Amino acid sequence: MDPVLTPDVLAKLRQPRPYPAVSLLMPTHRREPDNAQDPVRLRNLLAEAEQAVQDDPRISRERRMELVDRLRRAVSEVDLRHAEDGLVIFVAEGEHHVWSVARTVPERVVLADTFLTRNLVAAHAAEQPYWALAVAADRVSLWNGNPEHTEEHTADGFPLTLSMENPDVEREEQIGDVPSTFRDETTLRFLREAYEQLRTVLASEPRPLYVIGSSAALAALSELGPLSRDTFTIERGGLAAGPAAAVHEAVEPLRTAREAAATATIVAELDTARGRREFAGGIDEVWQAVKDGRIRLLAVEEHYQTVVRDEGGHLEPAEAATADTRDDMVDEIVEQALETGAEVRFVPDELLAGAGHIAGALRY
Repeated sequence: MDPVLTPDVLAKLRQPRPYPAVSLLMPTHRREPDNAQDPVRLRNLLAEAEQAVQDDPRISRERRMELVDRLRRAVSEVDLRHAEDGLVIFVAEGEHHVWSVARTVPERVVLADTFLTRNLVAAHAAEQPYWALAVAADRVSLWNGNPEHTEEHTADGFPLTLSMENPDVEREEQIGDVPSTFRDETTLRFLREAYEQLRTVLASEPRPLYVIGSSAALAALSELGPLSRDTFTIERGGLAAGPAAAVHEAVEPLRTAREAAATATIVAELDTARGRREFAGGIDEVWQAVKDGRIRLLAVEEHYQTVVRDEGGHLEPAEAATADTRDDMVDEIVEQALETGAEVRFVPDELLAGAGHIAGALRY
């Protein structure tokens, strides 16, 4: 599987490619017995993609051979044992990418001059990623997390480690005087290095940050300066070396509480927008506003998906997906909203039932 999605990665994926850029999308299943069908569906989807490449007269014989080979290599990298809700595969000349995402996607094979990124963009927005920094006197680790799982970030200089070569530090550790360790000059220089590395990461990919450590570790780090507006501390030592499950467990209560508070704020903001007649509700109203760049806040229920048909420039519900319907319009709306600078938030299912499961506060 490809590395974690970032805004920079998504921006590069949206760039035009020499024709064809091949996109394969498929819903997957996490549990038995539904996941038994996934390998068969993937083989069928691969066969469909290969046939589309072979039948396209715009593709040279040499390019067809390379694309088919890359398609097979990409599919070989898929690990359906750890599937989430959707599989996204991109293949083009000289590159292939594979992602498992925690958001369902439509089953589709598309040949174009760009990858079909809207489902990946929506999945990234729904993922609500965060950073967790675990601090100890001799190790600082960074963790990439979301509501479902957490994994260690082993890039950008992380993790940082310090060997205890200072005799005073060694003596303090031996007698258990941990707080005084964080006043040692060597330790402070080490924390300063970690602080600067973290600032670089946050500048390139801003996210909420949870800093985990003992009270002495948190105090020492706070003296180095502010990190970001969305920084929250968790007083709990012993997690600088993980494991990932323990880091995730430490973050979840605070993250969940913050998410509940944020959801209440979104509901209040939508109510205010409705009173000011700056509100759009339902798939068609929201789509019209998104096309005009008028959405400033878009709220979408976490699992809302719908099939629609374009009828004279307006979206009408459809019974089932056919050749003239659109089954990923919600993801397209999310991508368009993000492109115009809107804030996009996913909220619990049925919270927006009275507004058609999707709603927006308008700029004007």
